[in-house]
Amino acid sequence: MNDTEIVDLYWKREERAVEETARKYGGYCYSIAYGILSNHEDSEESVNDTYIEAWNAIPPHRPLLLSSFLGKITRRIAIDKWRSDHAQKRGGGEIAGVLDELKECVAYEDSAERHLEKQMLAQAINDFLGTLSAAERKVFVCRYFYMNSVETVCKKFGYSESKVKSILFRLREKLRIYLQKEGLQ
Repeated sequence: MNDTEIVDLYWKREERAVEETARKYGGYCYSIAYGILSNHEDSEESVNDTYIEAWNAIPPHRPLLLSSFLGKITRRIAIDKWRSDHAQKRGGGEIAGVLDELKECVAYEDSAERHLEKQMLAQAINDFLGTLSAAERKVFVCRYFYMNSVETVCKKFGYSESKVKSILFRLREKLRIYLQKEGLQ
């Protein structure tokens, strides 16, 4: 079943929409959640919460790219779960490292007053990604959106660890400069 047909099922409020979503995107959503949480049960829970949130969001929202829509929901839910689980402690796992790497470029303060700034920041980061080569963009997204380990990025693209770390360092520096020029840092 294609994405348009699945979204149409949501609009018709047919429960089969969730089944079709799970069949087509369950593995994709699970891999996003597991990359952040490194826990099977929590990842499954995040994926199930994704289906609930998609059900509540469609309608009124009609996503243009269902995979991206679901991926963003899953990522946010998994990050919220990780933050909740690590509120009192600073545990291991990949997310702490990823957030530490980006802290000089992007502030992670979460408040209602910063909602507009977050939207502007998201747009600026998307614009920044458009300035990168395809290879740089893939490495950046793999590390900072999907929160894959450096080791996973190395395996995925066939790069050495030092090359990946070097690319990521240069990209963070480019992002910091880009955000300064945009007045967002």
